[in-house]
Order: sequence, then structure tokens, then C-alpha cells
Amino acid sequence: MVLVKVGSRKSQIGEKSLFTKELEVALELKQVDFVVHSLKDLPTVLPPNMVIAAVCKRDPAYDAVVLHPKHKGKTLATLPAGSVVGTSSLRRIAHLKREFPHLEFADVRGNLNTRLRKLDEGNQYDALVLAAAGLERMGWHNRIDQRLTESPYAVGQGALAVECRESDHETANLLANLHHLPTLLCCIAERAFLKHLEGGCSVPIGVFSQYECDKLHLTGSVLSLDGAECVQQTHTHPLTAAPPSHAQPAMQDCISYSAIKAVDFDQHLLKDAEHAGIVLGEKLQAGGATAILHEVKLGQK
Repeated sequence: MVLVKVGSRKSQIGEKSLFTKELEVALELKQVDFVVHSLKDLPTVLPPNMVIAAVCKRDPAYDAVVLHPKHKGKTLATLPAGSVVGTSSLRRIAHLKREFPHLEFADVRGNLNTRLRKLDEGNQYDALVLAAAGLERMGWHNRIDQRLTESPYAVGQGALAVECRESDHETANLLANLHHLPTLLCCIAERAFLKHLEGGCSVPIGVFSQYECDKLHLTGSVLSLDGAECVQQTHTHPLTAAPPSHAQPAMQDCISYSAIKAVDFDQHLLKDAEHAGIVLGEKLQAGGATAILHEVKLGQK
């Protein structure tokens, strides 16, 4: 069995990660047995015979600010007008433009080492906004100058996903032991929400989710590219367990929820979580999100 771990580098905005595509080809050719991704980089519909067999315990889902050394001690709110913030995320740009209109934003590419080097050694950026989980996994907690805990995050952000061939039941059953139930339920709901809105990494869609006391608490937002328009809705959804006599299906008989399978967990709970995400999506559509998303997609053509 071979494990290949990848980061979350993108090719171009709106395109699937080249690393993700190459690894799925390796899976299809049986060169590897499973691969590990940042869940936020995986689309809600995977190629044929591919499945997410494990969603691991989530690290912090929020974004983090890393400041240029000359700005140490400041926050986004106190940076000088016209300061340039580097990020490759349209979601982050839209939300931050809305909250911090005095800032400018510029694209930044590369892995974490490359991005931090561009910040520290150059004059193009005054700050970067990155996923906190990536920085913390690298042990770079001291580089975080501000935690954006009040800002919506990307669907699946902070969670690692393990993908394998759906037909490889032995590997899928083994990986199922890595599922973390609270993370699993939140991420199924988030991905169902994104799928219902027909969104992806190239649209400004953000979420908050929390699972406690057998309820999912969800908040979703859709913004225009400039952050001027925003639709936000919340939804609390009780999750109902299956009757005690209800038998759990085998892996090959389980259905997937936005490409996630979890054989060892109550399928009623998973289905309820998926439904919660769909309901949240419907609420945003009723509030005007469809028109905003239509304009966003027209603006990208």
C-alpha cells in the first residue's frame, strides 16, 4: 500500500489542481492505493470509481493573516490604506474587500514556503491571508499575526480527505477507521451546500459549521466578486439516528454523500447532514444567491 501526500497548490483559478488530477490518474492505474488531499481542493463530484473513504479530524478551519515584518503588531484593520494583501482565493478577496475596503488585493501563487518568501523578501505584499491549518501543520504557529475566526471559510477547509478507488473495498474499509464523526457530518453538509449551489473554488462561497448536541449549526454566504453584494443565511438541523435494529450496509452497498462514503457510521445521520446542507443552499437561493452566482460566472468568462 502506498501513501502519497499532496498540498493544495492550484494550476489556475477555476481549474482542478494539477496534482489532484495526476494523483487520481495514478489511482486509476493502480500505481497507488490511496492519496491524501486537503478536502477543500476536492470537487463535490469525483471521477468515476473514485471516492473519499476518510475525512480526518479537522484542524482549525479559519483563515490566518501573516504580516510583512515591517507591519508586525498591526492587523488588517490597522494596515495603512492601499496596503496589498496576497491571496489566491476569490472567496477571501470578496469577504475582505467587504470588511476592509481600504486594502488592495493581489494574486499570490506557490507552496507555503514560496508564498512566505515572496512576502518576507519582496515589496509586493504587505500581508498574506492563508489557511491557518496549513501553517499549523508545518509548525509555523509563530507566523500567524491574526486569526480571522469571524470570517466564513472555504467548504472543507482544515480537513484532510483520503481518496481511493471505490471498487477497492478492502482499502476503503481500512480507511473508514480514520473518519472523525463531527468533522464528517460538518463536511458532508458543507459539500452538499456547495453542490446544491453548483459552486466551486472559483466562486465566493463561504461557510461556518458546528456539530453539537445532535444538531448541525450552519451558516452560508455568497458574495459578488467585489464584495458589494452578500447573501447570508443560517440553518440549524437536528440529526436523527437510525432505529437500533437498523442494519448497517456493507461498503459496496453504501451510497456516497458528495463523494464521501462512511461505512461504519449511521447512514441516517449522514443523510440528515447532507439534507441540512441542501436546505441551507435553498435558503440562500431564495435570498438572491442565484443571481449573484450568475453574475460571478459571467464575469469569469
